[in-house]
Amino acid sequence: MKPQIIRRVAELRDAVAAFRRSRQEGSVGLVPTMGYLHEGHASLIRRSAAENGLTVLTIFVNPLQFGPNEDFDRYPRDEQRDLAVAAAAGADFVFAPSVEEMYPEPIRTTVTVSGGLTSRLCGASRPGHFDGVATVVSKLFLIVQPDKAYFGLKDAQQVAVVSQMAKDLNFPVEIVPCPIVREPDGLAMSSRNVYLRDEERQQALVLSQTLQKVPEWIADGMTESELVIRMRGRIRTQPLANIDYVEVVKYPELEPPQPGLPLREIREPLLVALAVKFGNTRLIDNVLIHSSEVK
Repeated sequence: MKPQIIRRVAELRDAVAAFRRSRQEGSVGLVPTMGYLHEGHASLIRRSAAENGLTVLTIFVNPLQFGPNEDFDRYPRDEQRDLAVAAAAGADFVFAPSVEEMYPEPIRTTVTVSGGLTSRLCGASRPGHFDGVATVVSKLFLIVQPDKAYFGLKDAQQVAVVSQMAKDLNFPVEIVPCPIVREPDGLAMSSRNVYLRDEERQQALVLSQTLQKVPEWIADGMTESELVIRMRGRIRTQPLANIDYVEVVKYPELEPPQPGLPLREIREPLLVALAVKFGNTRLIDNVLIHSSEVK
């Protein structure tokens, strides 16, 4: 069944309220996206549809989370394709507002998550990015008032930021982190993969191949600095790779582990994350390691 397309905030609020009146025990799931949907997004929609009576998919390329020299204008958009993916995956409503609908006047109030959650990883190289994320997600939470919201762990930092924001501001919503979905050759699915030229796409496989080795290297007794050196060296075997960062942090607080301590001795989950450019395309990927998985 085709989802209902909604473009106005007031209309979406009314539609969700009508659902709640008619289905007193039916929960509402929210899947926020910027569109150009792929199987990773579809997996979020399917999970929400399985766990809730109503699934709201949002498609909005949020200008607040793009820096001055980033790809807002050329970010891939294909609404008809997105609607087909949404229908097949089981979305009930698709909220696809304009920028003017979401920000009808120059916005004067934004949401900021401070500290290590936003100063490391992508936050270090994309200042202001997570303020934009937190602001638009908080608006969507207030508009939809979902019971659950679904986010992919490909951007594990975003999941940590949104989770902290929801906790700090007492949003009555459960944040549901969902696994990374990969192409058959291992490349993490991303809307930006469409930008890659053939040679860039082939060399980008070094990212997932490097991350696959991380549990083994941690089990060998590597420290944080040793692991980062090993990973950077392997990524640099591909001449088109331009490393933004390779970092190891405790998750979800995103604080660095104790220097010099073998990572296998750390009990908290570890996020091993990277961002690498191939040509003009910046790709992120990560692996979340639990001590029980290291042998």
